[in-house]
Amino acid sequence: MPTTRVLATNLLPLDHGLRLEDVSIGPNQIVAILVATSPRGTCPVCGTWSEAVHSQYQRTSMDLPWGQQTVQLRLRVRKFFCRQPTCSRHIFTERLPRVVAPYARRTRRLTEVVRLLAFALGGELGARVVERLGMATSPATMLRLIRRTTVVAAPTPRVLGVDDWAKRKGHTYGTILVDLEQHQVVDLLPDRTADTLAAWLHDRSGVEIISRDRSRAYADGAARGAPDAVQVADRFHLAKNLGETVARCWNAIGPISAR
Repeated sequence: MPTTRVLATNLLPLDHGLRLEDVSIGPNQIVAILVATSPRGTCPVCGTWSEAVHSQYQRTSMDLPWGQQTVQLRLRVRKFFCRQPTCSRHIFTERLPRVVAPYARRTRRLTEVVRLLAFALGGELGARVVERLGMATSPATMLRLIRRTTVVAAPTPRVLGVDDWAKRKGHTYGTILVDLEQHQVVDLLPDRTADTLAAWLHDRSGVEIISRDRSRAYADGAARGAPDAVQVADRFHLAKNLGETVARCWNAIGPISAR
């Protein structure tokens, strides 16, 4: 096998039911032709497998770049007859779920990289960085990937940190809830009232310790929402309060003349 094909074999997703048919390297783009190798397909509606091939077609997807060159995958896949009489789908297209989603123009691994950059950088800046990396896309697409991401509900933490966060500093604030054992944000509440915190805690049992600032609203909300939890003051606010108290004491004493 030529060196180019050996290199392509190592870099392409060939362990997911695909075989490399051909590869061409141009000045700006690499094009790889891949053929599906599974002996049969599974109907996405009824789950019945079929070996009865109806036809073949080619779909195109972009993959992770190789250096500064974009990579285009031309996937030769098949259409099958569904042999289940009661199925509403008489003909179905072959799926490659570990490589590319149905109707997608990007492979799953490329989509995940772009999604990661979207979360880290946002739309405009993310699109500029992605373009420099050879994965050009639009700011709107990056924001769309963020919105389509499934948010997995975090388990109720045993040790919960409660503090405020600024939507607009000096004007609008909310409440941030943190799992202090896992060091992960659990939720963001729209305001910093006792009622909102109490309602959140009431719907989730299992919080044993609540670390908070010395806000009366948070103290009231924690007491009502999780009456069995132990409330403690967090170290940041204790240190901050101590520093402010020491500063006030020194200012009240005034300068001490040297003896």
